[in-house]
Amino acid sequence: MSRFKQWWHQTFDDWAFRSMIGPAQTKGAVHGADQSSREQWKRDLANRKRYTREQRERRRLDNR
Repeated sequence: MSRFKQWWHQTFDDWAFRSMIGPAQTKGAVHGADQSSREQWKRDLANRKRYTREQRERRRLDNR
């Protein structure tokens, strides 16, 4: 897979998926969905958590 194609899917598949499911939820969020949807949801949730951790760390360092 070309680098552009890989970047395109990583960027816009996540964006499309997030816009379909709305805010991150953990309880029963993808119950009954197919395997690829569950995996995409897990990646999206991990990315949201990583972003939140980075923001928290940035604020903590700025307040020193």
